[in-house]
Amino acid sequence: AKEGANDALAQQIIRLIGESCAAAGIAVSSVGAVGVSSCGPFVLKDGLVELAAPNICGGLAGKARGLPNDWMSALLEAPLRAAFANVRVENDGVGALEAERRWGALQGQRNCAYVTWSTGIGMGVCVDGHILRGKNGNAGHLGHTFVVENHEALCGCGLIGDVESLVAGNAIPRRFASQGYADASALFNAARAGDAQAIALIDALCNVMGRALFNVTALFDLERISVGGSVFWHNQDYLLPRLKLFMQGKLPALTNGLEIVPAGLGERVGDFAALALVMR
Repeated sequence: AKEGANDALAQQIIRLIGESCAAAGIAVSSVGAVGVSSCGPFVLKDGLVELAAPNICGGLAGKARGLPNDWMSALLEAPLRAAFANVRVENDGVGALEAERRWGALQGQRNCAYVTWSTGIGMGVCVDGHILRGKNGNAGHLGHTFVVENHEALCGCGLIGDVESLVAGNAIPRRFASQGYADASALFNAARAGDAQAIALIDALCNVMGRALFNVTALFDLERISVGGSVFWHNQDYLLPRLKLFMQGKLPALTNGLEIVPAGLGERVGDFAALALVMR
């Protein structure tokens, strides 16, 4: 869905909905609501969400990225609203946050966040019972914040040295393959086997993510942070104690009582995210 007109992604979603309806034996016209939990960032055009992600939009990425289009943005909400009466599009961090608040580890929480540590880094934030969205729906892009000085790690968004470029699952092979760790699994397996270098590298990753989580806590005065995503979920026994240790004792007025917990919906939090957006 990265070729042709800049509504190709939305048209693919419409086709997939049609195929799903056909497989279920129901009419497309019976679909009451469509929730889209999407990567970002977004821009709003006439109040409707368009995708402005450099890994999808060739006009933003530049020719060096080799994308087969020159889009500056990809239409998302407008084509869906032309096909369906009730549509809600949100950043995937917000979708996962709503799912965790409805069915997962953030039920009953008014000051909380969901953080994904996966191929990318994302977040949704709720303060005083209100989910934060921002002017274009981009509130919570934790992966594109800066917590340490780094002039080498390139993020897929084009930034150098942001959190995602340092700790995300797709950053690990870029940063550490030359040291013998082809992917996140190889790095964590080596650490569990006692490899001192791998242990030190993971400790450094947790230092970066710990700083990011502390900053979120300091900014929003949170009670609970739910963490999911493939990197965290498959290695939570290793990562969770280190993240908690990083937070321990840091400015107690902010961190006392803060809970960092695994996502209650586990690996399926992303599956429930779009559904949560349209549940009443």
